Amino acid sequence: MLEIKIDEKDKEILRILQSNCRMSTKAIANKLNMPVTTLYSKIKRLEHLKVIKAYNAILDKKKLGKGVTAFLLVSFYYKNKERGNVAHHELAEKIARFPEVQEVHFISGNWDILVKIVVESVDAVGKFVIERLRTLEGVEKSITMVVFDSKKETLEINI
Repeated sequence: MLEIKIDEKDKEILRILQSNCRMSTKAIANKLNMPVTTLYSKIKRLEHLKVIKAYNAILDKKKLGKGVTAFLLVSFYYKNKERGNVAHHELAEKIARFPEVQEVHFISGNWDILVKIVVESVDAVGKFVIERLRTLEGVEKSITMVVFDSKKETLEINI
């Protein structure tokens, strides 16, 4: 993967945008003591290079009735007797398409995939695992960990 050149001003811009992406370009430029046009060009460059992938609102899941988070460890079988090899990336993409799924990661160790879901209840976790996840061809087994409480959740990257 090609490393992108990021200078100190770029890092300052990214820190500000991570904490408040709604701050105006003028306010950021004033804070960083730089011309608005320069700041605008730097932001557009970072967007073009896909360093900035998106601007999102972070929602309160509990207030929206989605108060249960669970992490699922998933193992898949490598061969299907009738169809041959199971395409792991295709299986991960199928899992990622479920609306409850927030994250899908290939991992090392005894399990193959880590999945994060956010749903309305523990019953909904069970229903997801039984009726959706385990019905996908290639899923061999899974283990579910329900989150009791969270002390930190962030999308910010330490720059």
